[in-house]
Amino acid sequence: MRKETVQTDVTVIGGGLAGVCAAIAAARLGQSVALINNRPVLGGNSSSEVRVWVCGATSHGIHRYARETGIMGELFVENQYRNKDGNPYLWDMVVLEAVQAEPNIQLFLNTDVHEAEADEEDGGGRRIRSVTGWMMGSERSIRFESPVYLDCTGDGLVGFLAGAEYRMGREARDELGEEWAPLVADDITLGSTLLFYTKDAGHPVKYIAPAMAIDITKTSITENRIIRSGDNGCAYWWIEFGGEQDTVHDNEAIRSELWSIIYGIWDYIKNSGNFDAGNMTLEWVGSLPGKREYRRFVGDYILNQNDILAQREFTDRIGFGGWSIDLHPPQGVYATESGSKHMYSDGSYHIPFRSLYSVNVNNLLMAGRDISASHVAFGTTRVMATCAVIGEAAGTGAALCAAKGVTPRELHANHLKELQQTMLRQDASILGLNNEDAADLALQAAVSASSERSRFSVEQSALTVPLETDIGFTIPVDPLLDGMELLIDASEAAELTVQLWETGRPENYVPYALLQSASTSVSSGTQQWVKLDLRWQPETPCNAFLIIKANAAITLHMADQPTSGMLAYGHSNTPVVSLDFQNQPAQPVVLWDKKKFDHTAPCIRLSGPTNAFAAGKAVDGYLRPYGGPHLWSSDRMNSGRPEWLELAWSAPVTLREVHVTFNDDVNEDLINLHHHITPYEILPTLVKDYRIEAYVNGNWTAVAAGSDNHKRKHVHTLAEAVTTDRLRVVIGATNGSQYAEIIEVRVYE
Repeated sequence: MRKETVQTDVTVIGGGLAGVCAAIAAARLGQSVALINNRPVLGGNSSSEVRVWVCGATSHGIHRYARETGIMGELFVENQYRNKDGNPYLWDMVVLEAVQAEPNIQLFLNTDVHEAEADEEDGGGRRIRSVTGWMMGSERSIRFESPVYLDCTGDGLVGFLAGAEYRMGREARDELGEEWAPLVADDITLGSTLLFYTKDAGHPVKYIAPAMAIDITKTSITENRIIRSGDNGCAYWWIEFGGEQDTVHDNEAIRSELWSIIYGIWDYIKNSGNFDAGNMTLEWVGSLPGKREYRRFVGDYILNQNDILAQREFTDRIGFGGWSIDLHPPQGVYATESGSKHMYSDGSYHIPFRSLYSVNVNNLLMAGRDISASHVAFGTTRVMATCAVIGEAAGTGAALCAAKGVTPRELHANHLKELQQTMLRQDASILGLNNEDAADLALQAAVSASSERSRFSVEQSALTVPLETDIGFTIPVDPLLDGMELLIDASEAAELTVQLWETGRPENYVPYALLQSASTSVSSGTQQWVKLDLRWQPETPCNAFLIIKANAAITLHMADQPTSGMLAYGHSNTPVVSLDFQNQPAQPVVLWDKKKFDHTAPCIRLSGPTNAFAAGKAVDGYLRPYGGPHLWSSDRMNSGRPEWLELAWSAPVTLREVHVTFNDDVNEDLINLHHHITPYEILPTLVKDYRIEAYVNGNWTAVAAGSDNHKRKHVHTLAEAVTTDRLRVVIGATNGSQYAEIIEVRVYE
């Protein structure tokens, strides 16, 4: 046996997306990292071994402006560029190459950690001294030593071996006051799933079911689940089993049962005569169950259902989520009720750092589905893009702990602002916090631009939509709304009515409180710009939610492309997403469906000017839409004339590093696999060609440049330090947008 010892600043156990993002985050902050995974590929449940698509705060397009940024955002955008059709093997490579690009990471695949050395500390609590893993196929026993450990295993194995406090199963309703918790606590969890792929072979293919296949006609499956011959992969997420078993210790038995179900379902599709499946064949069947739930560690705070639905704005927030609270019946595929029930908050919710470190193991952080959350809250935090966001936060925290020689609890108590500001500098997914980095010279600069989009208008009609139901849209109000016009057709004389609502919170895009209503008479005719006398000046810039009331005589004109800062919504008659949830109150983000009008925009003119896209927005500290778009947008670009954003200082500054964040439209719902195909390989709002110029010795001199860009953020480290009092980002072309847009510019010595 070959025995080795690896010493690093940070050890990350678990190579799912939480572990990957944790390792990359820590490595980018200069810490040496050991990333250990017990499988031959990275990505966890998203890998080609399991093939679950990566869900997150967008909730498949239900939440607005909710796609993750930071490291998870980089993976989404890169996969979209390379792998728009969602090949799972190419996704493996996107994730692997992101890790391999970091020289501070040592990667250990096929390495199963089975031992942790931990002891009691004099001041209280426990401390992990080492973990040991066996590298399968290589006969190497490897001991990993570091001052900080991250358990990203999903099952929580390392924390368990180290003696960390944890929970399993469901809390009682009265413990945390959770409406969806059972009256009495129990050990029930969400079950595991296997998936399968099919394809049309182009010729008849017979299927003889293996002996293990069950006859699903003798179960409730055919009555209570939707079976289609053309479905693939995650369309069969409901092939779930094991919620009443131990999903770890009974893993082999659960897998065997899931195989029996899959081969039985395929027997039903192929041989029942109910489907046109003669040429269909099984292309792939999973062999590694995708687990949903096991241990959840106890941290200094247990995130719960009420936090999610209230969107509690934690002072120590380090990320956000938006997937519904998504709970499944314990019987899984054999349950007679719906396979899942969903409850959405009105917008993205916040996750506290205190839920990311152990209450009793002093040098243990956790990320992924094993964080400190109740079973009900876990129903939303468990999805992989949210786990990745948590991973980036935990990895950032671990890097700072290692660098400062402090525990995560001490980091929270004494260095919380540094943690959050470090994450913002890295473009992490945090809502409502702004850049306060004293080292960022851009915050000291006066900002100007070649042009600004000071008039908010969408005038090029490409389609019309009859007002059979109400249509909603959100627009930025900065500093005031001073009347507006809509482009409509009217088949006869009618009355057009528009309501003005506030959204309640800056991160929400739903009608919360009615402020006023305006109506006007319109005559029969087409292509009419109709003025509505809606006026509002909020205390601070924010979004307005406008509802155009239904009228069968009126048709609304719309553009066939989106516009930054504006979204449109169709009013749904089915405000719930599971049949056994019909008696609950309507959920606004489902009731107002943005997916119906994705990639379109109502034709509108705002009467007054807007500051929503002013040059100064590129240094206002916000990286995401939050009560407004928070980006600079040029006026409509003219062919051959570049647009530029300029920073000017009252005295010369010396700079060496420039950060530029472009607009990748975080409202666009990207996916890694085949849930849907987004039409763009590169987001049209992204800048394509640009250069960075410094004013030196009376001339503008290029100090950095980018061409054929498909990414959101670039950090340019200059070959030599430059002393200047003016800096420009000059944009030559976009990837399709009519506007040049920059979210943020940072400048460092």
